[in-house]
Amino acid sequence: MPEHTVIHEITPLMGKDALYIADRRKKEFAYPIHNHDVYELNFVENATGVRRIVGDSSEVIGDYDLVLITSPDLEHVWEQYHCESTDVREITIQFCFGLGDDDFFEKNPFSHIRRMLNEARKGLAFPLAAIMKVYDKLDKLSQLKDGFESLMLFLDILNILARTEGYRTLATSSYAKVVIEDDSRRVLKVKNFINENYMYEIKLKTLADLANMSQSAFSRFFKLHTGRTLSDYIIDIRLGYATRMLLDTNDTVASISFNCGYNNLSNFNRIFKRKKGCSPSEFRENYRKIRVIV
Repeated sequence: MPEHTVIHEITPLMGKDALYIADRRKKEFAYPIHNHDVYELNFVENATGVRRIVGDSSEVIGDYDLVLITSPDLEHVWEQYHCESTDVREITIQFCFGLGDDDFFEKNPFSHIRRMLNEARKGLAFPLAAIMKVYDKLDKLSQLKDGFESLMLFLDILNILARTEGYRTLATSSYAKVVIEDDSRRVLKVKNFINENYMYEIKLKTLADLANMSQSAFSRFFKLHTGRTLSDYIIDIRLGYATRMLLDTNDTVASISFNCGYNNLSNFNRIFKRKKGCSPSEFRENYRKIRVIV
């Protein structure tokens, strides 16, 4: 196998199953990086120092971690890294309703859950306050014997998570190959322009003109709608494409830098390290190491 292969997990869920729940105690994380066709909510407790990788996001977790992933193509892994705990608890819930043409979550009462599942195509991490709201329910879920009760409790967990504030996406949209969406037509127009022209120099005036606004007004408008400055947004899009190229091609770092809109290699390296915590070469090497399937 090529050394950058991602294992495609065949999950235990069968056609008419609603949920697969695995509640386990473990001493270490040894499962390789993988993806799968079903949705997954994964809870990890007492694993400080573990490195969680979702797409091009890499973070070291604390005592509690809760992540929702709803893309079949988004690879993820929890790896041992600096974790010294020998009593880790992991609860994995996989489900396949609401997928593709299944319109289960299309009904109005589920609109907030549908929105959350849509965002989770990039992976969602939940803040500690949200985890504490569902902690007892997750604990109870793995012990229920009745399938109907389990499903109702799980929907309650999704409902609580979808209504809490502070959850955040992990992988960048350009890496996760997610279609860009936005409630504001003007912002969507600008986002699409950035997505199609990230390899070129992008001037504030060009984007402000697209939105038919002054430059200062547009900068405030964009941050209000996206929660990020325009320059940060452009950097994230470019780095998303860069990380894809680092993993999917053998192009040089200099070539990738140029193809992602950076004419200055040292500038690209500096921004990459600030955002990803390692150099582009280290990122490529680290990901290829964890993608090895034995």
